[in-house]
Amino acid sequence: MARPSRPEKLSDQLPGLFDLLPPWEEDDRAEVLVAKVVFPDGPSGDFDYLVPACLAGRVQPGQRVRVPLGKGNRLAVGYCVEVGSRPVGQRQLKPIGQLVDERPLLSPAMLRLTQWMADYYLCDWATVLETVLPAGVRHRAGLRLTTFWELNQEALAKLDLATLPPKQRLVVQILREAKEPLTAPEIQRVAKCSAGPITALHRKGLLKGRRVRIRRQDILEPPEPRQPNLPLNPDQQKALEIIRQVIHSGQHKTILLYGVTGSGKTEVYIQAIQEVLRFGRQAIVLVPEISLTPQTLQRFRARFDSVAVLHSHLTDAERHWQWERIASGKVQVVIGARSAVFAPVPHLGIIVLDEEHEASFKQQQTPRYHAREVALWRAAAEGVPLILGSATPSLETWYQAQQGHYLLVQLPRRIEDRPLPPVSTIDLRIENSGKKPLAISRPLYAAMRESLREGGQIILLLNRRGFSTHIQCPACGYVLKCPLCDIALTHHRTQQIALCHYCDYHEPAPTACPHCQFLGILYRGLGTQRLEVEVRSRFSGVPCLRMDTDSMQARGAYDRALEAFRTGKVRILLGTQMIAKGLDFPEVTLVGVVNADTALHLPDFRASERTFQLVTQVAGRTGRGPKGGRVLVQTFNPDHPIIQAAIRHDYVRFAQMELANRKAFGYPPFTRMIRLVVRGLRPEPTAEFAKLLAERVREQLGLVQPPAGPQMPTRVLGPAPAPFAKLRGMYRYHLLLQSSDGDQLRQAVRRATADLQVPENIQWIADVDPIEML
Repeated sequence: MARPSRPEKLSDQLPGLFDLLPPWEEDDRAEVLVAKVVFPDGPSGDFDYLVPACLAGRVQPGQRVRVPLGKGNRLAVGYCVEVGSRPVGQRQLKPIGQLVDERPLLSPAMLRLTQWMADYYLCDWATVLETVLPAGVRHRAGLRLTTFWELNQEALAKLDLATLPPKQRLVVQILREAKEPLTAPEIQRVAKCSAGPITALHRKGLLKGRRVRIRRQDILEPPEPRQPNLPLNPDQQKALEIIRQVIHSGQHKTILLYGVTGSGKTEVYIQAIQEVLRFGRQAIVLVPEISLTPQTLQRFRARFDSVAVLHSHLTDAERHWQWERIASGKVQVVIGARSAVFAPVPHLGIIVLDEEHEASFKQQQTPRYHAREVALWRAAAEGVPLILGSATPSLETWYQAQQGHYLLVQLPRRIEDRPLPPVSTIDLRIENSGKKPLAISRPLYAAMRESLREGGQIILLLNRRGFSTHIQCPACGYVLKCPLCDIALTHHRTQQIALCHYCDYHEPAPTACPHCQFLGILYRGLGTQRLEVEVRSRFSGVPCLRMDTDSMQARGAYDRALEAFRTGKVRILLGTQMIAKGLDFPEVTLVGVVNADTALHLPDFRASERTFQLVTQVAGRTGRGPKGGRVLVQTFNPDHPIIQAAIRHDYVRFAQMELANRKAFGYPPFTRMIRLVVRGLRPEPTAEFAKLLAERVREQLGLVQPPAGPQMPTRVLGPAPAPFAKLRGMYRYHLLLQSSDGDQLRQAVRRATADLQVPENIQWIADVDPIEML
């Protein structure tokens, strides 16, 4: 084989690269070493590159490499996913130029996981790899290049030190006495000199510098006071024994820990993890909200020696530091939100998903993975138990447990046999019949006064941000909408702007109708900002705190807010769904759901499930202490079956009703689903491309006729305009693919899009197992 020519652009970027590569001849070797490389910012698929002799033994799967790409041989960074030998062929391979990482960033097990994700979620492998590896790890955040200086003994032997200036002689003396190379600041501190003598000695060839990456600073965590295990009631003890049996079996099993709110699921998790640690293994605990992480972290750090945390509010440097701790095997428990499922624990022993039903476990950007499904695959691949915990399990998980595919373990009673709080409804059709309806009805207001008088704390849930949810002119009916999304703008009183919650477009809040100039424009609808104003007005002097994504943006805001509520400095906590789950505050004696209907009538087959879960979860925040508690639910639909099931804490009844509806209409868990969304700058070409995509998918599925009814085992619905027909300046059409065979759907999409020519200014996405239809 002839030596490869040197592409001009490659040699410009890596001068002398090909001069370093030894020549090879076809007669001398029957095989060559080849690496498969995928590119996060390049063409799809994997590409073969020659491993040159100078890198043989150093290139490993899981490392990043710099390789020539394209006709111009521009250098691109890619991930090596496989290394192997193959016979010398006629096709000449380009060689790898450089290693970006000296050691693999991903283990073979994680590479297999990411390959499965790419196949399952219909996306590029390299995209998954970029998601799994945090940016702080890829960029080595928190590390800096530092030069360590040592003496050049050969040059010193030829020099009379007496000829050097005093400061330079002192630097030489310091380095001679040092047991290891020193940095410039260390030398300057001992020699009491500037950088000048060091620079002069380097220029004379008397000093050699070695550049090394070191960490700027370690993150010091104050230790939590150690606490003993809490006593278990009979239900908890039984649940723990079942989980221990699974742990001792050494095999994978998925366990649904279904326990009512306040039943002590966290203590079961902790003692199960302690059992895993006895075998020298580690645990991953996933929580759905960042707001839950501080409280959960505090509990676990009081019980375990080494706990790491991973969530999106960490800086890149902090995430990199935690990642390295975890990979070293020195961490017993990893706690975090969705992405913590990828934590590089070398000796995984158990995975726990707390509040497994939560929608935040599903990522809404490519790759659109669900942490529950990824955890299930990883736990099965590594032969360890997976615990899914919830008081309101997702219907998919509940169905799997009912079918015997998951092991169902129940905690039917609260700790110390405390009763579930009584729940009552308030009919807003009656309460809001006055001229100026208020957010807090008369019954809720009276209950709040009573709770405060008795020394209790209050939680108010309203799952709508902002001050007013829409701005409308009563004269002409004009509604102020986002020009990019065609969705009503929300009034945010703090900044006096009208804001789109989907694209962040904003404009000054109008004082007159932009359409007809009528001065009496109305601000309607209720958001958390307006609720806060009303609470502070009607309960003046009572400390109040709002928790939503607007008020919790500052670093550490979650921790400070929850600490203020826990210590009693705040008496009334109001906010969106982030306050509805997982929090344990014994002094809360009243929970008010300001409007239970916010999600009930959305055009989404999961709307009823989300409403039931939200009401049930927030109701569980009270009655956890000796003072007991109660829940008041304001609704325009007090007789709705979902509301009735929620106020009775009757999950089983809810599941029976909803599963019957899902089965009748062919929705999950009785089918698998893929949602295809087409987006474009103009509606007509977008609709035409969506129609073409639907036809190609139907052809691959063998569906030449439109679906005859909901009972068809495989069907394609649409295309049709999405409920949010325009978002971020793009018109949207969607179609739903349903089948009892998920692999069949994925294969059909792959084949239908393999040679698909996508017009300019049009995009399409595939959402496997979608959890929202908007």
